[in-house]
Amino acid sequence: MIAITGATGQLGRLVISALLKKIPADNLIAIVRSAEKAKDIAALGVTVRQADYNQHASWDAALQGVEKVLLISSSEIGQRVQQHRAVIDAAQRAGVKLLAYTSVLHADTSVLALADEHRATEAAIHASGVPCVLLRNGWYTENYAMGIGTALSLGALYGCAGEGRIASASRADYAEAAAVVLTGDDQAGKVYELAGDTAYTLREFAAEISQQSGQAIPYVNLPEAEYKNALLGAGLPAALADLLANSDTGVSRGSLFDNGQQLSGLIGRPTSPWQVSVADALN
Repeated sequence: MIAITGATGQLGRLVISALLKKIPADNLIAIVRSAEKAKDIAALGVTVRQADYNQHASWDAALQGVEKVLLISSSEIGQRVQQHRAVIDAAQRAGVKLLAYTSVLHADTSVLALADEHRATEAAIHASGVPCVLLRNGWYTENYAMGIGTALSLGALYGCAGEGRIASASRADYAEAAAVVLTGDDQAGKVYELAGDTAYTLREFAAEISQQSGQAIPYVNLPEAEYKNALLGAGLPAALADLLANSDTGVSRGSLFDNGQQLSGLIGRPTSPWQVSVADALN
């Protein structure tokens, strides 16, 4: 039995879809906070169990009889380590044979602020003694593609990434890699640095938007503080504005670049071209 946490999230749903191409639905457990939101998953024959990252006692029943777990990192920045511990501790009690965790690219050395919680989670997993595999995911191309509409309305793409290169891949690529690892043999102890085959700067990303949309979209590089203020002015919450600005600064220092091609090696094909994600966002 393989259990997926956060199964109704964007990545979780894609992982389940990828797994269903490899194993029967009755070998899968979707762990969700709201069973109401998982009716479509249950309709596929997948077992749905309820558990909440903030309700530690809910995880023992959720992981009963489970051999492998994919712990998809929580989206609640600042709360994630404690939330992840709920799953890790329950996995230890359940005798789980493999715990896979979606960390961040080069978590051990990354200067990204969001890497702190990933490092702490990785340490907690190792301390638990549960056999584990780390899926250190790079950026989803969708993270930038979702801002294309704003760039078109403002007439420019703003950021503070300088000429840093981003080796992103589609969310579906990372989901497929997770499915490969979860159904593979001898994965315990492995660490995968997962990133796209090709990289780009935000200046190149803006040029691609311009070419595909027919509207001139320059890239405007700002100091981190100015970019954060611009995000705040656009109505983003302070924590999110800080995260996005810090992440762009991390890009300028190489935190989201990797050319090892471990992701394409896992999935057995080239990663999805970032230009396709631009096209999808424009259509």
